[in-house]
Amino acid sequence: MIKFQVKKLSADATMPTKANTADAGIDIYTNETYVLQPGERHMYATGISCSIPDGHVALLWDRSGLGSKGIHRFAGVIDSGYRGEWKVILFNSTQEPFKIKAGDKIIQCIIQKFEPAEITEVAELDDTDRGAAGFGSSGR
Repeated sequence: MIKFQVKKLSADATMPTKANTADAGIDIYTNETYVLQPGERHMYATGISCSIPDGHVALLWDRSGLGSKGIHRFAGVIDSGYRGEWKVILFNSTQEPFKIKAGDKIIQCIIQKFEPAEITEVAELDDTDRGAAGFGSSGR
C-alpha cells in the first residue's frame, strides 16, 4: 500500500475519504459553496494539497452520483511533483442550476503507478493492422 499524504490548507477543508478499504477511488471534497449554472464550468477549491509518491499520478474521475446528474469534471491529472492546492473544474451539462455545497464530495481520485515516457521523434511509425483508421472505424 502506498502513502497518500494530505495537508489541510484551511480549517474548513475536509480530509479525503474512502467508503470502503478495498475501493480504488478516494473521495475529494470541496470547501466552497457555488451554484453551477447550466452550461457553466467552475473551478472548485478543495482546501488540501497532497503528496503523491514518485512514479505515481493522481487521476481525477467523475463521481457516479454527480455524473448521473449531468455534472462532469474537466481535466484530471495531478503529477507527483505538484504541491499546490488541489482544484477541480466541474461542468454543468444540464439545463438547470446545480448547487454544490462546502463539504460535498465532488470528485474521486485514483492513485496509479505509471511508466515514464521517453519522447523520441521518428520519420515513420511502426505499421499496425488498424493504421490511421480513426473515429468510428471499428464499427458499432
